[in-house]
Amino acid sequence: MTTPSQATASSSSQADHAAVAGFGGGLAVAGVGRVDAKVALDFAAALFGLVMIAPFLIIVAVAIVLDSKGPVFFRQTRTGIDGKPFKIFKFRTMRVQEDGHVVTQAKVGDSRVTRVGRFLRKTSIDELPQLINVLRGEMSLVGPRPHALAHDQLYGREIPAYKERFAVRPGLTGWAQVQGSRGETPTTADMERRITLDLWYIENRSLLLDIQIILRTVWTEIARKTNAY
Repeated sequence: MTTPSQATASSSSQADHAAVAGFGGGLAVAGVGRVDAKVALDFAAALFGLVMIAPFLIIVAVAIVLDSKGPVFFRQTRTGIDGKPFKIFKFRTMRVQEDGHVVTQAKVGDSRVTRVGRFLRKTSIDELPQLINVLRGEMSLVGPRPHALAHDQLYGREIPAYKERFAVRPGLTGWAQVQGSRGETPTTADMERRITLDLWYIENRSLLLDIQIILRTVWTEIARKTNAY
């Protein structure tokens, strides 16, 4: 198995999705049995998780409604496996709902974030509705985190290996995130580091690695060692 340090990033939206799909479709995903086991685990875990935390999700939804005007869920176009677009589910944490060619990343002290939203983002509770995306087969529990379409288009032009991350389903959490590469990416170098980690995961992925990442994610959230805001 290679190490993360050995993994390197190689040096209108319909057209962009077509280009991504063509690239991603040419990448072989080794181990059909392994992939099937991962899909089954994702579905079972997502279903169990949603059932178990349903009362908590209802409480969060009520808090969002009472705190600010707008829908409970925020839906935004993201790029999935083989470059196929899908709508990601999140609890709404902002007063705006950007889903176009320009999407501004959240920053420290961002005035767009609501009071409840600030807590949800800090604890990553806003991400829990993505279990719905996992049930629908659009996401996995573990994989490269999906970015806004506008960011896919931007970094896809600036980082040659960026599109290779579309060879697998995007995840609720990933290797990059447990390595501290989450939150805002103010420079291209920050995104390049994240892509390097994503590609290392794709090359070395396994059910055991997925379990390790999930456990590390839980510990990170408990300890609140996060760059999200």
